Amino acid sequence: MKRRKDNFPVKPLLIIAVIIIVIVSAIGYMREVLTTSDYFNVKGIICREELNTDFSYLKGRNIFTLDMDKESVNIARKFPDCLRVRLTRILPDRLFVEFIRRRPIALVKLYRYFVVDQYGVFFASVSNPGELNLPLITGLETKLFGITLGKKSVTKELVLVLGIIKEFNKSLLMKGYRIRRIEFNSADDIAIFIPVDLNKEAYFQWQAPGKENILEVRISQGNILEKIAVITGLINQERQNLPSIKYIDFRFKEPVIKFKDVK
Repeated sequence: MKRRKDNFPVKPLLIIAVIIIVIVSAIGYMREVLTTSDYFNVKGIICREELNTDFSYLKGRNIFTLDMDKESVNIARKFPDCLRVRLTRILPDRLFVEFIRRRPIALVKLYRYFVVDQYGVFFASVSNPGELNLPLITGLETKLFGITLGKKSVTKELVLVLGIIKEFNKSLLMKGYRIRRIEFNSADDIAIFIPVDLNKEAYFQWQAPGKENILEVRISQGNILEKIAVITGLINQERQNLPSIKYIDFRFKEPVIKFKDVK
């Protein structure tokens, strides 16, 4: 009995193998050209902002071998007010640097006035807080130490106060009202000061006019989102009476309203 021959497709496999080898060799050659050719060495840095920093250390380096993520982080570290840096290749030999700036959310009064973003990162200091239209946080002088610009603070008292500001700012019903100042006495005794003049043009000035009406709202820690919702509802309900209210205390089961003309 004759043995059956197996028709193994040797020739097609050889052709496929040759094609793969050629493709891999071509890719390797192209990679070698791209990463070693002077044509692709960085010759210029494009930036929309005028910065007092030197990017010359990037020049002469191959645009394809640069670790873009690493370089972006290194650049961002030099600028405390920078949230992140976008570094983009512009072939054949340019880099585009874009700075995404931090958005200030409040001022914190310590031994100086410091600007802080929503993440708790201090990124600038100012001598005149009136130049910025931001809520002023006081009472944290004994809670925050060793401020480093560009570094996030995880101090629970600061996190609590920033949470109040963020929830207040997100409330659509509080549009037109702004927090002027937050005084932190303790986690269970926080005072929020809100200008409530019917003439709302005064809201946008940090330093209050002599006869400006300020509503004081007292709250404690816990359920901040729910408390802001209640505050929002009550303020809108009493909108016309706000200038005559001295403070509203939300630290108890039921809100307590104190009027200015009541002793």
